[in-house]
Parts: sequence; structure tokens; C-alpha cells
Amino acid sequence: MATRPHGPSLKLWGPILAGTVFLGAAACGKSVPAEEITEDPAPVCVKTKSPEVRRLSQCGPSADFTPINSYQGAFADVAQASEDAVVLIDGRCTGTLIEASAGPVVVTAGHCVGLGDRALLVFNFEDAADGDTLITEGTVIEQSLAPDYALIQLDVLPAVTPVLLSTVATERLAIIQHPRGKPKVIAEGSYLDACDQLVYYSDLDTLVGSSGAGVLNRQGHLLGIHTDGDCDERGRGSNRGWTTEAIVEASPYLQSADIVER
Repeated sequence: MATRPHGPSLKLWGPILAGTVFLGAAACGKSVPAEEITEDPAPVCVKTKSPEVRRLSQCGPSADFTPINSYQGAFADVAQASEDAVVLIDGRCTGTLIEASAGPVVVTAGHCVGLGDRALLVFNFEDAADGDTLITEGTVIEQSLAPDYALIQLDVLPAVTPVLLSTVATERLAIIQHPRGKPKVIAEGSYLDACDQLVYYSDLDTLVGSSGAGVLNRQGHLLGIHTDGDCDERGRGSNRGWTTEAIVEASPYLQSADIVER
């Protein structure tokens, strides 16, 4: 049964799990639809070469996170519609409740959990919370590292609207997340490219704890899940995640029809 937190319980969770980082360079391309862009995108896909390297994936000299309930940027309508579905998982990763024909489930990064794990999930953990914090548990029913995703079936479904799945990229993207396991924030940045089942984005900050967060297009639909980073404080590199299409293709639970926008 769902419960509400008491005292410092959130502070007692285990350490946050960092997302794996990959480095290297190559080119391939999947362009944003012409109506969504103002310039021709250059192919900037990055081939994985060094899976042992880890970074925090902050793009530029400062982390441009905005607490979700004080955000008034370009994705304000998206944030309002989608943020209730974003959840903190075991105090160390982020997930999103998504719509599926077999029933709503939470999607996150596969490196955050193990198959069969019982995960602790916290909805509405945010500054100036606009509702009660809901704590519930769920069982990991699918887990993979390639693609890097996991599905969690909840014991108790919160009264929130699940996010829809999409394969349509837009020029600007946003990630609603729990960096370092802290209250929910949003960051936005630019779509770069997609290839080899990965989607790449720049100037879109993530940190340890952001793994598994949904990458949202301008319609507020889930284009992929954030898993890895290669940004640095000088603004070089890009962050990335596995595409919704790759996850649905690999998943026995999710179906092609669950992708509502192609």
C-alpha cells in the first residue's frame, strides 16, 4: 500500500548510481523533421568506445536546472502535463510512468536495477510540492543493458497521467529528472542526432541520479530515456540515451502500437 514519507527517510537511501559514459566520435544521421528545425542539423552521432569512463555530464560551466514548480521556460506546458509521471527510484535514479496497452509501467535505465528487484519509488518529491508525496514499491519485470532500460510494475498506481511514447524528434528537448537524488528539476537543450538506437542532445544537463529520466520532445512525449553522458564544463561533447523505438523493439511487455507518434 502507498505511504507518505516520515522524517528523514528519503535521506537514508543508498548512494546514487552514476550513469555509464561512453566516448569517441563518428557520424551517422537521422534528421529532425524539416518543420521542426531552423537549420540543417549536422550528423553528430557518437560511437561507443570506452564504457569504463564516467562523468557527471554537466554541459557548460553551470548546471542549468530549474525546480519543476518554478519553471516558466519553453517547455512549461509540457512540464505541467508530464512532471507528475516522473519518479525517484531507490533514491539514485529517475523513471517515468508511461502508457502501455498492457497497463502503465515505469521505465528507467537498466543499469539502475536488476531483474526481479523490488524498487522503492517516490512520486511528487519536489520543492514547493503541488501535492502529497506518494511512496510505493514495484517489481522490475524487464531489465537489459543493450538497450539500457528496465520496466517496473507498480504495486499502487498513482493518480497521474502516464506519458505517451514517440519516435518524433524536435529541435528542442527536455528532461525532467532527480539529479543526485534531489527534488525534481527540469533541463532543456538541443537535439543533435540519432543513430545506432541512441538519441544525442547538447546543452542539456544531467548528473548522477538522472539516469533513466525520460527525454521529452516538444509535445511532451517520451522520445527516449537518458542513460549516458559526455558533456564537460567547457561545453564540449553531448549526452545521450536509448530511443523509445529501441526499447519497444526489445521489450516483450511493450508493443509497437504503444508508440503513438511516429
